Amino acid sequence: MQTNEILETIKMIDEEYLDIRTVTIGISLLDCIDPDIQVACKKVEEKICRVAKDLVPVAEEISRTYGIPIVNKRIAVTPIALLAGACEGDPVEFALTLERCACRLGVDFIGGYSALVQKGYTKGDRKLIASIPEALARTQHVCASVNIGSTKAGINMDAVKEMGEMITKSAELTQDNNCLGAAKLVVFCNAPEDNPFMAGAFHGVGEADAIINVGVSGPGVVRATLAKASKHATMDELADLIKRTAFKITRMGQLVGTVASQKLGIPFGIVDLSLAPTPAIGDSVAYILEEMGLETCGAYGTTACLAMLNDAVKKGGVMATSNVGGLSGAFIPVSEDAGMIAAAQSGVLTLEKLEAMTAVCSVGLDMIVVPGNTPSTIISGIIADEAAIGMVNSKTTAVRIIPAIGKTVGEELDFGGLLGHGPVMPVNMENNAVFVNRGGRIPAPLQALKN
Repeated sequence: MQTNEILETIKMIDEEYLDIRTVTIGISLLDCIDPDIQVACKKVEEKICRVAKDLVPVAEEISRTYGIPIVNKRIAVTPIALLAGACEGDPVEFALTLERCACRLGVDFIGGYSALVQKGYTKGDRKLIASIPEALARTQHVCASVNIGSTKAGINMDAVKEMGEMITKSAELTQDNNCLGAAKLVVFCNAPEDNPFMAGAFHGVGEADAIINVGVSGPGVVRATLAKASKHATMDELADLIKRTAFKITRMGQLVGTVASQKLGIPFGIVDLSLAPTPAIGDSVAYILEEMGLETCGAYGTTACLAMLNDAVKKGGVMATSNVGGLSGAFIPVSEDAGMIAAAQSGVLTLEKLEAMTAVCSVGLDMIVVPGNTPSTIISGIIADEAAIGMVNSKTTAVRIIPAIGKTVGEELDFGGLLGHGPVMPVNMENNAVFVNRGGRIPAPLQALKN
């Protein structure tokens, strides 16, 4: 039986795109705070490069030893707004410091150019958010995130308006680089503090000084499992198949996290169970939904299939590790999923359908390309709607949307690599400026009063 399981895992890796999507070190920078920004930046660079110096070689060693592909090595740090608020100067200096660290260490991304403003702004928050477009334009590896709402706090509508503007500016400043700035920026409601995935990873203030978080993948494995199932299998039978598959995938993540923790001398934090697709044919969440009986992702029934998939993945994964965290479910990034791309190109998958799907998936509207002339108020409205879903349902939702400057519906934006390529999707352009410009705060819902 053990031999069969080994052979099955080898097949999953060789033929079904099974991999560890990321090993991410979270690092606290609270002890790097200094009133002199240059001193603070030196402290930041010294600590990151000291704590994470062995991340890449250790991950590569684990990959060779166990034959498990580890696609990304990443770092997440304390929200930089906390450091920016303690000193004078341009927060972009911190972004450039993070970029130097990423280059020195050879990691794929470094996250944490972030602010948490669900209930209001501090001085550091305001400075950092205003600097995001320039920071992302001047760096390749730095990712930014802003949490603008939560179930406990409600939605900060002033921040919602501002983030629509920041997304537009980020796209404009990186127009010559496929608007990449906007692809490295995510706006959250109920952001988790231990998420290993980019662009939203940051190291929460409630975390340890340093921590190892692992993000597993495997949509190709789940799709292959369902493809072998009987065409007459019931939905609960499919759910059982997904649970068993998720268990196997998660065990691999648990193994990698445990070994990495031992070798790096850093505590093991969580395994994020999220099914993270890639642009490779077969490695697609959309294809999983289509194996359940949909002709195309986006057809009626898609939201129900996604709800079942998310639930089954969590039930199977939670039995394989006691360290579940992050987002844990299924990502639906349009540009990173071959099935989603095809469905969007055919017009079956629309922004409205994607919004409905986010009510049951692990995150939200992710890697969606919209026309470059989309007003920032429209983008703010999309953020507000997505935040409302997260706030009322006590779940994480997010928006990572890319205005394709100079492009219109039917054209395409190609990022390359894991970020893939995406069709420019049509957007409802009905004017919502009066709503967005009201500002203030949408109060927390009744669900917030659980104590």
